[in-house]
Amino acid sequence: MGSRTRLALSALLATFQRDLVVTGREFVPFLMQALMQPLFFLFIFGKVLPGIGLAAPNFAALMLPGIVALTGMIAAMQGVTLPLVLDLGFAREIDDRLLAPMPVWFVALEKVLFGALRGAVASSVIFPLGWVILGSGFAVRTDRMFTLVAMVLLTGLVGSTVGLLIGTIIKPDQISLMFTLIFTPLLFTGCTYYPWGALGRIRWFQVMTLLNPLTYAAEGLRYAMVPPTGGRDFPTLPLFWILLALPASVIIVFLLGKRTFGKRVVN
Repeated sequence: MGSRTRLALSALLATFQRDLVVTGREFVPFLMQALMQPLFFLFIFGKVLPGIGLAAPNFAALMLPGIVALTGMIAAMQGVTLPLVLDLGFAREIDDRLLAPMPVWFVALEKVLFGALRGAVASSVIFPLGWVILGSGFAVRTDRMFTLVAMVLLTGLVGSTVGLLIGTIIKPDQISLMFTLIFTPLLFTGCTYYPWGALGRIRWFQVMTLLNPLTYAAEGLRYAMVPPTGGRDFPTLPLFWILLALPASVIIVFLLGKRTFGKRVVN
Protein backbone atom coordinates (compact mmCIF):
# COMPACT_ATOMS: atom_id res chain seq x y z
CA MET A 1 0.00 0.00 0.00
CA GLY A 2 1.47 3.34 -1.08
CA SER A 3 2.15 6.25 1.23
CA ARG A 4 -0.63 8.31 -0.41
CA THR A 5 -3.17 5.58 0.20
CA ARG A 6 -2.10 5.19 3.83
CA LEU A 7 -2.31 8.95 4.32
CA ALA A 8 -5.79 9.09 2.78
CA LEU A 9 -7.03 6.20 4.94
CA SER A 10 -5.54 7.83 8.05
CA ALA A 11 -7.33 11.08 7.21
CA LEU A 12 -10.57 9.16 6.64
CA LEU A 13 -10.22 7.42 10.00
CA ALA A 14 -9.41 10.70 11.78
CA THR A 15 -12.48 12.38 10.29
CA PHE A 16 -14.61 9.42 11.34
CA GLN A 17 -13.23 9.57 14.88
CA ARG A 18 -13.94 13.30 15.02
CA ASP A 19 -17.60 12.68 14.14
CA LEU A 20 -17.74 9.95 16.79
CA VAL A 21 -16.51 12.38 19.44
CA VAL A 22 -18.99 15.08 18.40
CA THR A 23 -21.91 12.63 18.37
CA GLY A 24 -20.80 11.17 21.71
CA ARG A 25 -21.18 14.60 23.28
CA GLU A 26 -24.72 14.84 21.85
CA PHE A 27 -25.68 11.20 22.30
CA VAL A 28 -28.81 11.80 24.36
CA PRO A 29 -30.29 14.39 21.94
CA PHE A 30 -29.43 12.01 19.07
CA LEU A 31 -31.35 9.17 20.72
CA MET A 32 -34.30 11.41 21.49
CA GLN A 33 -34.46 12.60 17.89
CA ALA A 34 -34.13 9.08 16.47
CA LEU A 35 -36.39 7.22 18.89
CA MET A 36 -39.25 9.53 19.83
CA GLN A 37 -41.43 8.63 16.84
CA PRO A 38 -40.69 4.84 16.97
CA LEU A 39 -41.41 4.81 20.70
CA PHE A 40 -44.93 6.12 20.19
CA PHE A 41 -45.50 3.89 17.16
CA LEU A 42 -44.57 0.86 19.27
CA PHE A 43 -46.80 1.93 22.13
CA ILE A 44 -49.89 2.79 20.05
CA PHE A 45 -49.73 0.10 17.36
CA GLY A 46 -48.07 -2.62 19.41
CA LYS A 47 -49.65 -2.14 22.83
CA VAL A 48 -52.77 0.03 22.72
CA LEU A 49 -54.50 -1.24 19.57
CA PRO A 50 -54.02 -4.97 20.36
CA GLY A 51 -55.00 -4.23 23.97
CA ILE A 52 -58.39 -2.80 22.94
CA GLY A 53 -59.00 -5.44 20.28
CA LEU A 54 -58.45 -3.28 17.19
CA ALA A 55 -55.36 -5.21 16.08
CA ALA A 56 -54.44 -8.90 16.06
CA PRO A 57 -52.38 -10.14 19.03
CA ASN A 58 -49.46 -11.02 16.73
CA PHE A 59 -49.49 -7.61 15.04
CA ALA A 60 -46.68 -6.32 17.26
CA ALA A 61 -44.35 -9.11 16.12
CA LEU A 62 -45.05 -8.25 12.46
CA MET A 63 -44.70 -4.50 12.99
CA LEU A 64 -41.52 -4.54 15.09
CA PRO A 65 -39.18 -5.37 12.16
CA GLY A 66 -40.71 -2.53 10.18
CA ILE A 67 -40.10 -0.13 13.06
CA VAL A 68 -36.48 -1.31 13.30
CA ALA A 69 -36.03 -0.76 9.54
CA LEU A 70 -37.71 2.64 9.57
CA THR A 71 -35.72 3.86 12.56
CA GLY A 72 -32.40 2.78 11.09
CA MET A 73 -33.07 4.26 7.68
CA ILE A 74 -34.43 7.59 8.91
CA ALA A 75 -31.66 8.02 11.51
CA ALA A 76 -29.02 7.31 8.85
CA MET A 77 -30.64 9.67 6.36
CA GLN A 78 -30.95 12.49 8.87
CA GLY A 79 -27.38 11.91 10.06
CA VAL A 80 -26.11 12.63 6.55
CA THR A 81 -28.67 14.94 4.95
CA LEU A 82 -29.09 17.61 7.61
CA PRO A 83 -25.37 18.18 8.38
CA LEU A 84 -24.53 18.02 4.67
CA VAL A 85 -27.12 20.65 3.75
CA LEU A 86 -25.63 22.96 6.38
CA ASP A 87 -22.04 22.17 5.37
CA LEU A 88 -22.79 23.01 1.74
CA GLY A 89 -24.62 26.20 2.66
CA PHE A 90 -23.41 29.78 2.56
CA ALA A 91 -20.74 29.26 5.23
CA ARG A 92 -19.20 26.32 3.28
CA GLU A 93 -18.21 24.45 6.44
CA ILE A 94 -17.41 21.44 4.25
CA ASP A 95 -14.19 23.13 3.12
CA ASP A 96 -12.21 22.10 6.19
CA ARG A 97 -12.84 18.44 5.35
CA LEU A 98 -11.97 18.99 1.70
CA LEU A 99 -8.54 20.28 2.75
CA ALA A 100 -7.72 16.93 4.39
CA PRO A 101 -5.15 14.81 2.49
CA MET A 102 -7.67 12.44 0.93
CA PRO A 103 -9.72 12.27 -2.29
CA VAL A 104 -12.86 14.39 -2.41
CA TRP A 105 -15.07 11.31 -2.67
CA PHE A 106 -13.58 10.00 0.59
CA VAL A 107 -15.35 12.90 2.32
CA ALA A 108 -18.65 11.61 0.94
CA LEU A 109 -17.72 8.03 1.87
CA GLU A 110 -16.97 9.03 5.46
CA LYS A 111 -20.35 10.69 5.80
CA VAL A 112 -22.06 7.58 4.44
CA LEU A 113 -20.20 5.23 6.80
CA PHE A 114 -20.85 7.44 9.81
CA GLY A 115 -24.52 7.84 8.89
CA ALA A 116 -24.84 4.06 8.57
CA LEU A 117 -23.34 3.68 12.07
CA ARG A 118 -25.89 6.13 13.47
CA GLY A 119 -28.66 4.16 11.79
CA ALA A 120 -27.39 0.85 13.16
CA VAL A 121 -27.18 2.26 16.70
CA ALA A 122 -30.71 3.68 16.49
CA SER A 123 -32.05 0.36 15.17
CA SER A 124 -30.34 -1.59 17.94
CA VAL A 125 -31.92 0.54 20.68
CA ILE A 126 -35.37 -0.41 19.36
CA PHE A 127 -34.93 -3.97 20.69
CA PRO A 128 -34.73 -3.11 24.42
CA LEU A 129 -37.43 -0.48 23.89
CA GLY A 130 -39.66 -3.07 22.25
CA TRP A 131 -39.04 -5.53 25.06
CA VAL A 132 -40.08 -2.93 27.65
CA ILE A 133 -43.10 -1.54 25.77
CA LEU A 134 -44.53 -4.67 24.17
CA GLY A 135 -44.04 -7.02 27.11
CA SER A 136 -45.47 -10.42 26.21
CA GLY A 137 -46.00 -9.18 22.65
CA PHE A 138 -42.26 -8.93 22.10
CA ALA A 139 -41.12 -11.90 20.01
CA VAL A 140 -37.85 -12.15 18.07
CA ARG A 141 -36.31 -15.36 16.82
CA THR A 142 -32.68 -15.98 17.76
CA ASP A 143 -31.59 -18.51 15.12
CA ARG A 144 -30.97 -15.93 12.38
CA MET A 145 -28.81 -13.45 14.23
CA PHE A 146 -26.23 -13.16 11.44
CA THR A 147 -28.96 -12.26 8.97
CA LEU A 148 -30.43 -9.80 11.49
CA VAL A 149 -27.10 -7.99 11.95
CA ALA A 150 -26.54 -7.91 8.17
CA MET A 151 -30.00 -6.42 7.62
CA VAL A 152 -29.47 -3.73 10.26
CA LEU A 153 -26.15 -2.73 8.65
CA LEU A 154 -27.55 -2.77 5.11
CA THR A 155 -30.53 -0.68 6.20
CA GLY A 156 -28.19 1.92 7.67
CA LEU A 157 -26.09 1.97 4.50
CA VAL A 158 -29.13 2.43 2.28
CA GLY A 159 -30.39 5.27 4.45
CA SER A 160 -27.03 7.04 4.53
CA THR A 161 -26.48 6.80 0.76
CA VAL A 162 -29.97 8.16 0.15
CA GLY A 163 -29.14 10.92 2.64
CA LEU A 164 -25.97 11.73 0.68
CA LEU A 165 -27.90 12.07 -2.56
CA ILE A 166 -30.66 14.17 -1.02
CA GLY A 167 -28.22 16.36 0.90
CA THR A 168 -26.33 17.27 -2.25
CA ILE A 169 -29.49 18.11 -4.21
CA ILE A 170 -31.67 20.16 -1.88
CA LYS A 171 -30.92 23.64 -0.56
CA PRO A 172 -31.11 24.76 3.10
CA ASP A 173 -34.43 26.53 2.55
CA GLN A 174 -35.93 23.30 1.17
CA ILE A 175 -35.35 21.12 4.25
CA SER A 176 -38.98 21.33 5.41
CA LEU A 177 -40.13 20.41 1.92
CA MET A 178 -37.89 17.35 2.04
CA PHE A 179 -39.72 15.92 5.04
CA THR A 180 -43.06 16.27 3.24
CA LEU A 181 -42.12 15.06 -0.23
CA ILE A 182 -39.60 12.36 0.72
CA PHE A 183 -40.12 11.06 4.23
CA THR A 184 -43.90 10.71 4.08
CA PRO A 185 -43.99 8.53 0.91
CA LEU A 186 -40.98 6.59 2.21
CA LEU A 187 -42.82 5.89 5.46
CA PHE A 188 -46.13 4.72 4.05
CA THR A 189 -44.92 2.75 1.00
CA GLY A 190 -42.11 0.89 2.75
CA CYS A 191 -44.05 -2.05 4.26
CA THR A 192 -43.30 -0.70 7.72
CA TYR A 193 -46.66 -1.48 9.27
CA TYR A 194 -47.76 -4.30 7.00
CA PRO A 195 -46.05 -7.32 5.38
CA TRP A 196 -45.50 -7.19 1.63
CA GLY A 197 -47.30 -10.48 1.01
CA ALA A 198 -50.53 -9.14 2.53
CA LEU A 199 -50.84 -6.63 -0.32
CA GLY A 200 -51.74 -9.29 -2.87
CA ARG A 201 -55.30 -7.97 -3.17
CA ILE A 202 -53.99 -4.47 -4.00
CA ARG A 203 -51.62 -5.57 -6.70
CA TRP A 204 -50.77 -2.13 -8.08
CA PHE A 205 -49.75 -0.89 -4.63
CA GLN A 206 -47.80 -4.09 -3.94
CA VAL A 207 -45.77 -3.51 -7.11
CA MET A 208 -45.26 0.17 -6.25
CA THR A 209 -43.78 -0.68 -2.84
CA LEU A 210 -40.98 -2.55 -4.61
CA LEU A 211 -39.61 0.83 -5.72
CA ASN A 212 -38.97 1.75 -2.08
CA PRO A 213 -35.73 0.35 -0.57
CA LEU A 214 -37.38 0.45 2.85
CA THR A 215 -39.63 -2.39 1.67
CA TYR A 216 -36.65 -4.71 1.24
CA ALA A 217 -35.17 -3.64 4.58
CA ALA A 218 -38.45 -4.25 6.43
CA GLU A 219 -39.04 -7.61 4.72
CA GLY A 220 -35.45 -8.70 5.35
CA LEU A 221 -35.82 -7.89 9.03
CA ARG A 222 -39.14 -9.76 9.15
CA TYR A 223 -37.36 -12.78 7.69
CA ALA A 224 -34.72 -12.52 10.42
CA MET A 225 -36.98 -11.60 13.36
CA VAL A 226 -40.54 -12.98 13.13
CA PRO A 227 -40.78 -16.38 14.88
CA PRO A 228 -42.35 -19.29 13.02
CA THR A 229 -45.99 -20.10 13.71
CA GLY A 230 -47.33 -23.63 13.51
CA GLY A 231 -43.88 -24.85 12.51
CA ARG A 232 -43.84 -22.62 9.43
CA ASP A 233 -41.77 -19.51 8.78
CA PHE A 234 -43.61 -16.27 8.19
CA PRO A 235 -43.78 -15.60 4.42
CA THR A 236 -41.72 -12.63 3.25
CA LEU A 237 -40.11 -11.43 0.06
CA PRO A 238 -37.55 -14.04 -1.04
CA LEU A 239 -34.24 -13.44 0.72
CA PHE A 240 -32.43 -13.64 -2.62
CA TRP A 241 -34.19 -10.55 -3.93
CA ILE A 242 -33.69 -8.72 -0.64
CA LEU A 243 -29.94 -9.40 -0.66
CA LEU A 244 -29.81 -8.34 -4.30
CA ALA A 245 -31.88 -5.15 -3.97
CA LEU A 246 -30.29 -3.66 -0.84
CA PRO A 247 -26.60 -3.84 -1.90
CA ALA A 248 -27.56 -2.72 -5.42
CA SER A 249 -29.38 0.27 -3.92
CA VAL A 250 -26.33 1.14 -1.82
CA ILE A 251 -23.97 1.02 -4.81
CA ILE A 252 -26.22 2.84 -7.29
CA VAL A 253 -27.33 5.60 -4.92
CA PHE A 254 -23.79 6.11 -3.58
CA LEU A 255 -22.42 6.53 -7.11
CA LEU A 256 -25.14 9.08 -7.85
CA GLY A 257 -24.54 10.87 -4.55
CA LYS A 258 -20.77 10.84 -5.11
CA ARG A 259 -21.29 12.52 -8.46
CA THR A 260 -23.63 15.24 -7.16
CA PHE A 261 -21.34 15.76 -4.14
CA GLY A 262 -18.38 16.34 -6.44
CA LYS A 263 -20.33 18.86 -8.49
CA ARG A 264 -21.32 20.79 -5.35
CA VAL A 265 -17.87 20.99 -3.75
CA VAL A 266 -15.49 21.24 -6.71
CA ASN A 267 -15.53 24.47 -8.71
